[in-house]
Amino acid sequence: MIIGAGIGAAGGFGGGFLALLTQTKNIKAQHDAERARWLADVRRETYTAFVTATKDLSKALWRASDQLHDTDAGTSDWQAAFREVHDAWTVFSAASAAVTMSGPHPVAERADDLRHAMRYWEMLTGAWINAAISHGDGRTPEYHDRFTDAATAKRPKEAAFQSAARKALGTE
Repeated sequence: MIIGAGIGAAGGFGGGFLALLTQTKNIKAQHDAERARWLADVRRETYTAFVTATKDLSKALWRASDQLHDTDAGTSDWQAAFREVHDAWTVFSAASAAVTMSGPHPVAERADDLRHAMRYWEMLTGAWINAAISHGDGRTPEYHDRFTDAATAKRPKEAAFQSAARKALGTE
């Protein structure tokens, strides 16, 4: 009888241990799945904000170019365009940093490539605005041509970022 009780207790303990092990494994799998969903949501939001900031900066740069070509525009218009570009750059730069933090590495690298292209375009526009203010005329072909080249150069960087983001999100 004592042996039977011992065998029953051992069987009960073993069954309880297996149930606990299975429950722990299920909880871990559920936790891992919830973390993966959370990370995908964070990345989707971060990537979307970065794309939006890229578009907003592009829009500000093109508006500045329009101001520089406008024969009725003057120093105050160009200064306002400079501030708009600077403000858009600030938002874009923060969005770029967020992508770098949320990863993964291939997406962060493509975001950094796009950041460098956008920085060149933004700096060139600032130099163009400063030249316009100094000379009283924004219609300078050398800046216009470089501006257009910079706008064209950022397009493949933008496409590469979006492709890497789709791959990271599993939507490609």
